[in-house]
Amino acid sequence: MGQYADIFTDDTLAALFPASRTDSFFEALFGDAEEGSYDIVLKYRGCEGDRLGFELQLVERPGKCLACNLTYGLPQVFSRHPIIDLPGLVGDISDAVGREHADWELGNTREIEKSLHAISLSVKLA
Repeated sequence: MGQYADIFTDDTLAALFPASRTDSFFEALFGDAEEGSYDIVLKYRGCEGDRLGFELQLVERPGKCLACNLTYGLPQVFSRHPIIDLPGLVGDISDAVGREHADWELGNTREIEKSLHAISLSVKLA
């Protein structure tokens, strides 16, 4: 995990997936970013072989409710939504480690706690 943890710092992850992307996502869905019930935060979770592990964490916004029934379908939505842009994000991750290409896969939504859910993002380096 060492060499990649040095690359994927909190600042780098925030640059790869800026907080403004959450607002843009909810603006597109609801017409108002304030309608969103969570913020999306990219976190690095380590490396196993040729796979880098990340999470898209869904962090409940103050005064909002992060209901499980609202987050379980998100992997399918995130995988093809142009604002979330997972292919572009994975391309940026590949560039950060000096690779030309990577395959990726989203896992299911997991409830870590009531106010925090996570969707795993596995990036296989080529």
